[in-house]
Amino acid sequence: MFSALEQYDPQIYELIRQEQARQSGVIRLIPSENYVSKAVMLATGSCLTNKYAEGYPGKRYYEGQQVTDLIETVAIERAKKIFKADHANVQPYSGSVANLAAYNALAHPGDTIMGLLLSSGGHLTHGSKGSITSKIFNAAHYTVDPATGRLDYDEIEKLAEKIHPKIIISGYTAYPREIDFKRFGEIAGKVGAFHVSDIAHISGLVVAGLHPSPVPYADIVATTTHKTLRGPRGGMLLCKEEHAEKVDKAIIPGQQGGPHMHTITAIAVALAEADTVEFIEYAGQIIKNARRLAEKLMEYGFKLMSDGTDNHLILIDLRNKGIPGKKTAKALDRARIVTNFNTIPGDTSSPLNPNGIRIGTPAVTTRGMKEEQMDEIARFIHTVVENLDRESVIEKVNREVLLLCSQFPVPDHFILPGKKIIHPLSTGQM
Repeated sequence: MFSALEQYDPQIYELIRQEQARQSGVIRLIPSENYVSKAVMLATGSCLTNKYAEGYPGKRYYEGQQVTDLIETVAIERAKKIFKADHANVQPYSGSVANLAAYNALAHPGDTIMGLLLSSGGHLTHGSKGSITSKIFNAAHYTVDPATGRLDYDEIEKLAEKIHPKIIISGYTAYPREIDFKRFGEIAGKVGAFHVSDIAHISGLVVAGLHPSPVPYADIVATTTHKTLRGPRGGMLLCKEEHAEKVDKAIIPGQQGGPHMHTITAIAVALAEADTVEFIEYAGQIIKNARRLAEKLMEYGFKLMSDGTDNHLILIDLRNKGIPGKKTAKALDRARIVTNFNTIPGDTSSPLNPNGIRIGTPAVTTRGMKEEQMDEIARFIHTVVENLDRESVIEKVNREVLLLCSQFPVPDHFILPGKKIIHPLSTGQM
């Protein structure tokens, strides 16, 4: 793949090679990261990067769309199939772009949107002060119950009845428990609000049937296409037919120009991979691994928000350890364990130096690790946390991690050898 790059720009080639080695030689626990298949990688780097395709299939502003129209149609139909949605838009450049488009499709500047507070597990684009979404819309926030770390649907309903938002947002970036999307739909209906669901983190679990889907209960569902879905870095919108035209217009001309056809091509491949028994088994192992890792961490005395997890994600409260999240994440990184420091509900520290770290199991599960390896990872984390200032101990863990990683090489393919995904356009299945 890289021979031409090596000849033309050996410096960048070498940096890519170094990053590839880094990804192979560390335990990647950032819950939003994963490894894509070689098929997805090849599609992302294909000749589709050369093609401008502003507009939608059959309605482009550029000629030469005979193939791009077919590719985008395949991606759309695959998305509709696996998510059981009326309409899909696969053009958003990212999850953040998808969220903003969802709001713009249903609300006007100055309208109130209501999402989970950032420090309670919400996302920047759910109306956080630092996000443009709080400048365009009037942002209100609900929180998790400080005692349980879980959503309190009765309190969410009371807040909605008080402020009557135009949009209620469900779905989160740091919430480790199952979400009752049906209840959110009922709350939105009761106060005359639209329900937008952001499932960027859990979309792969939703596709596998291992987490309830918001599609029947939300007006618009936004997601990324990587994380647990294990595709390229992109975004996607799913919605009821009644909102299809508004959603499409919110993307173009509302926010974007030409779609990234190489990414859409790779999304189509990833959606085909997700439509397999092997992917369902993979998603199930993600949850098994996360639960086992959570159990072992609690045995080592770690305090977890909500005392565990239902999905791929674990949020660790380090206050009982008396150490800050940033220092912990930096020490773990030196031991080849990659996490991110993260705010926790009720955190009074700066987001730049919060009291928590966030971890997840999508990437390690892709490498084939299972419960036994989660026990080892928990031990590694415990050892580092207990020896933050002892570099000799951290270096020893570093070597142990490298040895573990060598036993689980990053796979090239996730589909069984020889298995092909065929969706012929001529059969009327599209």
